[in-house]
Amino acid sequence: MTKIAELLHAGCHVKILLADLHAYLDNMKAPLELIEQRVKYYEFIVKSLLRAVGVDISKLEFIKGSSYQKSENYTMDRFKLEGMTRISVAQKAGAEVVKQTTDPFLGGLTYPLMQALDEEYLDVDAQLGGLDQRKIFTFALENLPKIGYKVRAHLMHSMVPGLGEAQKMSSSEPDSKIDLLDSAEVVAKKLKKAVCVPKKIEGNGVVAFVEHVIFRVASLKNGKAHFVVERREGEPLIYDDIQKLKEDYEADILTPQLLKAALTKALNELLDPIRSEFEASEEWQKIAELAYPAEAKQQKVKKQKDKGDPAKRAAALAAKAGQLKINEWGSEESK
Repeated sequence: MTKIAELLHAGCHVKILLADLHAYLDNMKAPLELIEQRVKYYEFIVKSLLRAVGVDISKLEFIKGSSYQKSENYTMDRFKLEGMTRISVAQKAGAEVVKQTTDPFLGGLTYPLMQALDEEYLDVDAQLGGLDQRKIFTFALENLPKIGYKVRAHLMHSMVPGLGEAQKMSSSEPDSKIDLLDSAEVVAKKLKKAVCVPKKIEGNGVVAFVEHVIFRVASLKNGKAHFVVERREGEPLIYDDIQKLKEDYEADILTPQLLKAALTKALNELLDPIRSEFEASEEWQKIAELAYPAEAKQQKVKKQKDKGDPAKRAAALAAKAGQLKINEWGSEESK
C-alpha cells in the first residue's frame, strides 16, 4: 500500500482491482456473498489509509473484477489463453500466489491467466505487485502478445517479512501482521511478541516494517524520513537514514526492546486517524460486520445421563436391598 501512496504522490492514475472472482477461485476461501461485502470493506479501508498517509486520492480508481470479467469478450480471451496453456505452466505461474495442492481445483489454474488478461481489460500501462507475483507477470509477458495484446511494464515491491516466523505477513497467521483497525493495545501486544533477533537484519520483520512503512510514510507526509527512538538514559536516537538505523541495530546500540517501543508509538500514530474514521462511520461499521461476521460461539449442552427404564431401575434397587438383608442375616448367624 505504501507503493500505491507513492505512485499517487507522483501524480499517477492508479486503478485498484477489487478481485472478487479471483478471491473465489483461489480455493474458494469465502462464498461470493461474503466476498461482495469484503470488496466494499477494502475500498473503505484503502481510502482511509491513503488519507492518513496524506496523499491526494482524486486519481485513485477502484474497479471490481466481476464488472468486466463476465463479459463476452473477456470470456473469449480467457478461452484463448486456456486453449494454449498447459496445466504445468498454469501451476508454475500461480505457484507463489494460489494455494497449491496435489489435486488442484480448476479455478486455481485459471487464476493466473485471468490476472494476466486483466492488464488489457483494465487498460493500464503497468501492473504493480509483490515479488510473489513475478511468475504471473512472466506469464503475461510471454502470452498476452500471442492473443494480440501489447506487453506492459511490471513493478514489483519487496515483501515485508511477517512479525513471527512467516516469510511474509499472512491473514492465516493473525500475529504475523498488523491489521489497520487493530487497537493500540493489540498493536503493542503483537509487536511485543514479534520475533526480533538482536543484531540480525535479514528476515527481521520489525526492522523491515520500519524501513518499508514508517520511513516511507514519513517521507510522504513530511518530505523526509524521520524516526525517533526514545531511551530511558541518554539522548534519543534519531534516524533520517535507514542504513544508519541498520548499522546501529547490528552494533546493538539499537536493541530490539528500544526498536519495538519506538515502532509501536509511530505505528499507532499512523493508525489513529483510521481508527477514528471507522468509529465515526456507521456505514463502514455495518459493512465490517457483514464482511467479517463474528463466529457464533456454540453453547455447550449438558448431556443428560440416561438412567434407563424406571421399572428395571426399581427392580434392580429392590434386588440390591434384598441382597443386603441376606448378607446381614448371614452375619448374625455366624455369631
